[in-house]
Amino acid sequence: MVDAVPVVSNTTPLINLAGVGLLELLPKLYGSITIAEQVLAEYEAKGRPADLDLRAASWLTVSTVVIPEDLATALDAGEAATITLAEQLKPRIVLLDERRGRRIALRRGLPVVGTGSMLVEAKRAGLIVAVAPVLDLMVAQGRYISGQLRSMLLDSAGETDT
Repeated sequence: MVDAVPVVSNTTPLINLAGVGLLELLPKLYGSITIAEQVLAEYEAKGRPADLDLRAASWLTVSTVVIPEDLATALDAGEAATITLAEQLKPRIVLLDERRGRRIALRRGLPVVGTGSMLVEAKRAGLIVAVAPVLDLMVAQGRYISGQLRSMLLDSAGETDT
């Protein structure tokens, strides 16, 4: 059963999932997703024309966020807005991939999950067959996934690294 408490997402997980055709995993796993306006703007600027129009997604809520100065100077607009929104909403999960943003979010006590861990969760829920081919496709599209992270994710998913 999907929890009623929202999940807040940054731009990169949305772009990564859209790029491999798996954006629909988000509502299946989490129900409601909330993003800041800045995240929507980044998604629309960086996404591909074939990617889902987030404005039409019934499972997505876009919120207005005023970013505090300390975050505005430390992070890009999407990450800063995501952390600000998460601090306001107290979500059960913050989807965030970038190292610096994750470090700041964790320091602030936010429950951070990356795209890779979300894929492991999707496999455990029976929503995808395997994590490795999805990671491979992301890498083929120019996403960076360290060997250590790949091994850790595949181990968590019960898969072997080939």
